[in-house]
Amino acid sequence: MTIQTSNLILAPHLPRHLRALLRGPAEFENVAGLRVADGIHEQMLEASADFKARLQTAKQFDPWQFGFAVIHKIDNVLIGTGGFPGPPDPDGVAEIAYGIAPAYQGRGYATEVAKALCEFVAGDSRLKKICAHTLAEPNASTRVLEKCGFTKIGETIDAENNLKVWRWERAVTS
Repeated sequence: MTIQTSNLILAPHLPRHLRALLRGPAEFENVAGLRVADGIHEQMLEASADFKARLQTAKQFDPWQFGFAVIHKIDNVLIGTGGFPGPPDPDGVAEIAYGIAPAYQGRGYATEVAKALCEFVAGDSRLKKICAHTLAEPNASTRVLEKCGFTKIGETIDAENNLKVWRWERAVTS
């Protein structure tokens, strides 16, 4: 279930690899055989308590739970993560999430990841829309979403962080 783009490999994030990444870059390298770009371990530490709890008991890859490791083809290093924090809801909507290490930002990799993920789930008959949330101001993530065909729907408050965020949506096309 590996996804290839021109510059990246999106490999299934195995639960044992994610648990190792939470323990630290050296542990991940030992378990997964890949170096970790600076900032990725810190991104993992910011994962929700619910995600970390599900991860502790998980045995196998689930694209709707754990997503993909984003590996730079040339450097052979883990530079990010991408996926969907859960399966489509009863209305057929799933949220996309992605992150790229600071040293690899500004090179179009987040756009590659988002496009690849949207294509990956296009065949899922349960899915009607993909949504995303960004800070409520123009930024790199809003540009990624625009390039991937998302439309800004409106503004809301993120209950977890008490911040204004923009909601973005894109219809799923198979």
